[in-house]
Amino acid sequence: MHERNSVSELAGILRGELHRYSPGEKLPSSRSLVERFRVSPVTVTRALAALTAEGLVVTRPGAGAFRAEPRPAPARTGDTSWQQVALSAETGDEAVPRSVDASGVVSSLAVPPPGVIELIGGYLHPTLQPERALGAALARAGRRPGAWERPPLEGVGELRAWFAREIGGPAGLLAASDVLITAGGQSALTTALRALAPPGAPVLVESPTYPGMLAAARASGLRPVPVPVDVHGLRPDLLADAFRAVRARVLVCQPLYQNPTGTILAADRRREVLRVARAAGAFVIEDDFARRLAHEDAPPLPPTLASDDPDGVVVHVCSLTKFTSPSLRVGALAARGPVLERLRAIQIVDSFFVPRPLQEAALELVGSPAWSRHRRTVAAELRVRRETLLSALRRELPGLTAEYVPPGGFHVWLRLPDGTDESALAAAALRAGVAVTPGRPFFCAEPPAPHLRLCFAAAASTAELEEGVRRLRTACEETAG
Repeated sequence: MHERNSVSELAGILRGELHRYSPGEKLPSSRSLVERFRVSPVTVTRALAALTAEGLVVTRPGAGAFRAEPRPAPARTGDTSWQQVALSAETGDEAVPRSVDASGVVSSLAVPPPGVIELIGGYLHPTLQPERALGAALARAGRRPGAWERPPLEGVGELRAWFAREIGGPAGLLAASDVLITAGGQSALTTALRALAPPGAPVLVESPTYPGMLAAARASGLRPVPVPVDVHGLRPDLLADAFRAVRARVLVCQPLYQNPTGTILAADRRREVLRVARAAGAFVIEDDFARRLAHEDAPPLPPTLASDDPDGVVVHVCSLTKFTSPSLRVGALAARGPVLERLRAIQIVDSFFVPRPLQEAALELVGSPAWSRHRRTVAAELRVRRETLLSALRRELPGLTAEYVPPGGFHVWLRLPDGTDESALAAAALRAGVAVTPGRPFFCAEPPAPHLRLCFAAAASTAELEEGVRRLRTACEETAG
């Protein structure tokens, strides 16, 4: 069993047995727990630590673990209804709504209930994460000279240089001084949106697009305006019309393995998108979240938009998180020109800096032989999972069609039959034991048709993917009936 699951299960068993002990009474020794449950000492230590954090257990060095004294009942909550007025009060002629809808982000981060197959997650399953390499990298990083000192505000120089090479490509258009280290991709997106557009301004977005970006834009007081995507990516003809119509100064684009469609921006469109944005005097935020998630059978990757942009139109966003672990929240913002100073200022005000041990660990990881081995392993496994999911869909649900089969990323975008209530289908799927994502949150305006996004990276195995599709068929039959 995976170590993480063993800790959770043991903590649950011990939590259920605490009623056998009086407050202050000593619990069985760690050694006896190891022998009884046939788990490692590390698992026992972590399970007891979890109960200690909950206030159920007290540990005393050299003495053991004891049931904690009962906690006093919480004080009565006062009347908080006044907050509704304070949170809603607006001033000024063009007030921006202050409420924040995080549902689009929460839905992709929520852990499904036990027994539910996860086809919604945007992170690699723990068995695909390079946990041993991450642990070794973190251990080595902690021993680096100065690893626990305050880092440069822009990020550790060697890590900035590594990202500059990755983003700028062989031409070397970017220097380390053009890069800021960020706390993951979501933080970088939020910083870029706040830096490039004032509250109340329109921002052009792909339609459909990543719900977390839409949430970040709205939380910053921006107005997302949709530009349609087809199987070749963003449509430049409609992009030019949108710039003229709303006079936006920002476009957010995912040129590679777009979320949720998986499309790749065609070569001729890449040039046209940059030309149209430059003519409009606008920035392009390039969200390059999936470059390291190319499948084994993927064609050669196109370069980043930033590497083809000598004029500083592109603000590039990328991250190591999706390719490694949800907790390795290390990403980068790359830009050229005066905009970089504004990005830097906003990031410093918001978060000061990314913890140096995490940056040093990222450097250790990308410089180790394990990095290239992990890339090969993930590429092969994602291809197998993609084909398994598509084969199961053709067999179990031939009425659901994928308009485009992505050679990278972690998801497929399914067109549902007209008239399908996708929210009802997602609810029925959860009752059947599989979590899926309806298409509505990916659109900032009315969707043209019902859709479903299925992710194949977070499932435990190919067998679980096949079982998930069978459960989805049950849900489809329920909603159709």
